[in-house]
Amino acid sequence: MSINILKYESDIWKTADLLIGAGIKQSDFPKFMMPFFALVMVESRLKREATRILQEDNIEDIEDFIEIFQLEGLGYNDYVIRKGITLKDICKNDKTFDTDFDGYLKAFDAETKYLLGVEKGNEEERFLDITGVSGLLKKKRILFNTVKAWSEIDLLPFNNSDITTLEEHIKRKWADISAETAGEQYTPDDIISLISELIATKIEDNNEFLTIYDATCGGGNLLFGVEDKIQEISNRPTATYGQEWNDTLYALAKIESRFRKDTYIEYGNTITETGKFFDKSFNIAVANPPYGVDWKGFEKEVKSDETGRFHALPSISDGQFLFTQHILSKLENDNGFGVIVHNGSTLFSGDAGSGESNIRKYFFDNDWVEALIQMPQDEFFNTGIYTYLWVFNKNKPANRKDKVILIDGSNQWELLKKSKGKKRRQMNTDNRKAIVDAFVNFEDVIVDGKEMAKVFDKWHFYYNKQSIILTNVDENGKAIQMPTKTNKAGETVEEKSIKLNPTKVEFTTLDGEVKELSDFEITTFDKSAYASLEDYFNQEVKELISSIDYKESNLKIHKSKAIYSYDADKETIVEQVGNATTELGNGKMLVKAAYKKATKTKDAFIQITLELTKDTLKDYEIVPYLPIEEDNQKQIADFMAKYVTRPFEYSDNVIGVEINFNKIFYVPEKLTPITDLQSELESLENELANLENELGL
Repeated sequence: MSINILKYESDIWKTADLLIGAGIKQSDFPKFMMPFFALVMVESRLKREATRILQEDNIEDIEDFIEIFQLEGLGYNDYVIRKGITLKDICKNDKTFDTDFDGYLKAFDAETKYLLGVEKGNEEERFLDITGVSGLLKKKRILFNTVKAWSEIDLLPFNNSDITTLEEHIKRKWADISAETAGEQYTPDDIISLISELIATKIEDNNEFLTIYDATCGGGNLLFGVEDKIQEISNRPTATYGQEWNDTLYALAKIESRFRKDTYIEYGNTITETGKFFDKSFNIAVANPPYGVDWKGFEKEVKSDETGRFHALPSISDGQFLFTQHILSKLENDNGFGVIVHNGSTLFSGDAGSGESNIRKYFFDNDWVEALIQMPQDEFFNTGIYTYLWVFNKNKPANRKDKVILIDGSNQWELLKKSKGKKRRQMNTDNRKAIVDAFVNFEDVIVDGKEMAKVFDKWHFYYNKQSIILTNVDENGKAIQMPTKTNKAGETVEEKSIKLNPTKVEFTTLDGEVKELSDFEITTFDKSAYASLEDYFNQEVKELISSIDYKESNLKIHKSKAIYSYDADKETIVEQVGNATTELGNGKMLVKAAYKKATKTKDAFIQITLELTKDTLKDYEIVPYLPIEEDNQKQIADFMAKYVTRPFEYSDNVIGVEINFNKIFYVPEKLTPITDLQSELESLENELANLENELGL
């Protein structure tokens, strides 16, 4: 890349001075700048390609030349190609500018006019909408000066890769100031280089087309950047495929694609429009999908998707894993390799059984994850958060089966001489080499006494979330025993409760009033106070019964020969028969009320029931996972025997997957020994005493 092209970055931003003077707010700058950047880009490339064709074919007849040029499929503008009139020429005469500029725009071929948004009217897809933008600038009386400023930017000497680089530097600044680009992180050159170098380690030296796919290609910087760098490294032919939903970014990528061989860009939402590249699979996938952006707008389409690409659905607030699942569905099964940029939430968000955890488990179950690489902080243009490269391989070598390498690249950086938005750091050649070498060697790496890379069995990232039903016990470790019964399967099981048939119930209300209940099937009520028995139940009885707390209400349940109460100090239910008391164990004393509607044989009534049950609590334990089921069950049992002291029953076990970079690579700060701190404190006290003596205090 010729670094000289970046000098135009400041020239392009000078065109914004006119916008400021016209009172256009900064967040709208991209809307007013993108169309003209595209215009300058297209014109320069048309001129360059025209020169190339003339030199290669030595054509003298203008009509033959125009026919050959149009067959190239690069787009066309009759002003530029036939008449040799450029934007700069049009801007020489301000009196004829309006007519000439209108003619210039209309002289483009149909597809270019479609992408630029020439005379789009009220159509939904305006893409760059140059006609609409020009009309607004004309009202502000700065259209001529704006076009003239852009016409001074000469991109003719630069190749496709150079122009792509300049384009992405400008789009990065647009992203910084435009609220519309939330969640879109433009991939910087050094990250593109790293991704390309990782891909290069997997490329075989043959003459077959290497197909590269980006499902969220934006303006194409990552897709085209990887292609350019791969072509620098390898002689293998490449074909690139991209899809983008943002109108303006799609238009820029589509225009760019026409000046590249074997490049195909489609418009549409990757998540909902499955018709794009539906019949293709790819060797390589790269992507930097939007993260932290919800998918509420197409929830219905996602949930009804029938392609089979979505194994599970992530949180509605963040759709980045939808894109990743789609991308993996498009990778060739026997030769697919992908590098996807994500933020940290994809590593650990979501509990076992959640969409995110199940998606991670799906990736690991299929053994597609070859590496996870942490990038330095402050690496991206419009975010300062840590980002990670997920490296997927659908054909891992035998020595890497069921293994994953984690690489901590967070310290592989150098400071930029000048910050670019929030990007203050970059990875130089040596930084990238350290990461690529770790990936290639696939072994533990220690740098300056600190782990930089570590290889794990993939099972290390699995865990059991074993749910259990704990039974609370009294001070003697006893719980109330339930009677047993035989179920339909012939098994002996416990009853859920002991039903009581009381004669009287005593309890204390929240106000301290002692109350008695002796009627457990209520059919009468005060008709002057309540409209019906059901009204009486809803307004009086239900509230009273629900206020009874067996631990706090001094509840006593009287049966014909026994009284039941709860000893809060011993946490046990006490049964009293005459003068003898028995501690039954920890449990609950429940009082319930229900309104029973009238039937053909019985009038409506309020039923009050009392029962004793075990006091149980649903809990869970996180237990390390083992891939062999028998070993895993034994590990769970051993864990429970060691750490769970109360009686319990097993409930569901859900297997989760998460990756915690901080836990794996965390180095605790070495604390100063207490003796050294005491010595330092004594020294300071002595110095203070000496100063006081010198001052005569």
